[in-house]
Amino acid sequence: MTSLLSAIAQRRTFAIISHPDAGKTTLTEKLLLFGGAIQMAGAVRARGEQRRARSDWMSIEKERGISVTASVMSFEHGGLSFNLLDTPGHEDFSEDTYRTLTAVDSAVMVLDAAKGIETQTRKLFEVCRLRDVPIITFVNKVDREARDTFDILDEIEKTLALDVCPVTWPIGMGRDLKGVYDLSADQVLLFDQTRGDHIPDGIDMPLEDPRLDGLVGAEAAARLREEIELVRGACPAFDLDSYRAGHLTPVFFGSALRNFGVRELLNGIGRLAPPPRPQPASPRAVDPAEDKVSGFVFKVQANMDPNHRDRIAFFRVCSGRFRRGMKLKHVRSGKQIALGNPVFFLARDRELAEEAYPGDIMGIPNHGALRIGDALTEGEDLRFTGIPSFAPEVLRRVRLDDPMKAKQLRKALEDLAEEGVSQLFKPLNGATWIVGVVGMLQFDVIANRIESEYNLKAGFEDAPYDTARWIHADDPADIKAFTEANLSAMAEDRDGAPVFLARNGWTLNRAQQDYPKLRFSATREQP
Repeated sequence: MTSLLSAIAQRRTFAIISHPDAGKTTLTEKLLLFGGAIQMAGAVRARGEQRRARSDWMSIEKERGISVTASVMSFEHGGLSFNLLDTPGHEDFSEDTYRTLTAVDSAVMVLDAAKGIETQTRKLFEVCRLRDVPIITFVNKVDREARDTFDILDEIEKTLALDVCPVTWPIGMGRDLKGVYDLSADQVLLFDQTRGDHIPDGIDMPLEDPRLDGLVGAEAAARLREEIELVRGACPAFDLDSYRAGHLTPVFFGSALRNFGVRELLNGIGRLAPPPRPQPASPRAVDPAEDKVSGFVFKVQANMDPNHRDRIAFFRVCSGRFRRGMKLKHVRSGKQIALGNPVFFLARDRELAEEAYPGDIMGIPNHGALRIGDALTEGEDLRFTGIPSFAPEVLRRVRLDDPMKAKQLRKALEDLAEEGVSQLFKPLNGATWIVGVVGMLQFDVIANRIESEYNLKAGFEDAPYDTARWIHADDPADIKAFTEANLSAMAEDRDGAPVFLARNGWTLNRAQQDYPKLRFSATREQP
């Protein structure tokens, strides 16, 4: 039996973050290929059934070629167990990404070598910084025309306030790419432009070795020696503690599409990324080495298998050794839950989880008992912190084509709201449901899923509200008075919490001035 401390040391739980089109999904596929989890990669460039990325399983993801929901892939490589959480790159799904980042111990930031740091990359980085998540940088698409390498490093340093430490360095760029040099191992990894998906072996070679000129050409070799000298003089030496504290990022260069530099990145994650870390909780932080099992739900996904109307809670194990069949306390309800059929994931594929350790991500099939933020423990009343709901930025009324199916629509909306991708509000004046989301594209996804998973035709129309705020007060009478005075703008969320639907910013500001005893919150911790 694997000891708890040994199992913890072997785990690497990480997410991949990037701006859309930087190559995140392709990199995910190739990491799975190198990890032995799939037999063929490059599917995002193929045709028909092969074109569908392993981590993209929803019909709308397959049709549009985008990731709109986080997914989990578990695999083993080099004696380590990896849990890879693929996050949506599109900003309209940033809330799902934020919650996913609460469940990881490190992240890989993917940059396009031609574009550098883009808007969504910076936003996701700031989320990582809030939790001190250490970041490894992968500069992708070096086989295409790209920016100057030093410019990219300078942008990372200045824009993100991170020290940079290149681990590999490109030998040329675009059509002139000859390979990369591994500074940590003094190895040359050659790139063959003619062989496509080519997995090269590294060649041990100090920079001063004259054979380097023959391998990459005298001009490229001279430039490489000059650049590496500049790197070693200008960039700090790698410091593991500084990286794991979130102050320094090791940088790898490669091409996910061409398999180049991916193996070195995966080995770097295994070598540098931290094992499971203590998790913030109330009334105390939870250390992974504790004997008793604890963990939290950071995502709920309905209908991953459309044939079975299933609901899977994604559960991060935070401490202890979990064994299938254990009974754990559902802290929110106080009830015991028997976990008889937990699963591990490879995107939509699953296998039964006989045991799990800190850092592992399990799927727990359930019928709505588990929600985002819920804690499961061996008895202690813990609440894992930092997993909020966000006030939606866009509000729409639901329009149902067949009024006779109102009950089915309510079920569909509640199921999808439980996943955390949308907020569902019921106006107190009896008007139709209001759905709130972070970005407009989410309405397309919700309508698509209502039709494909529930066989309902529904759409969305403008609502006379601009934003929503949860209302809190020390005295419930203050909330009651506000509600009675603003009944047409009041609603309840799916937990029955009071929500103020403001017509515009002026209305919200006026309400805050007129009712100073109330707190109007843009976020709400999971109950």
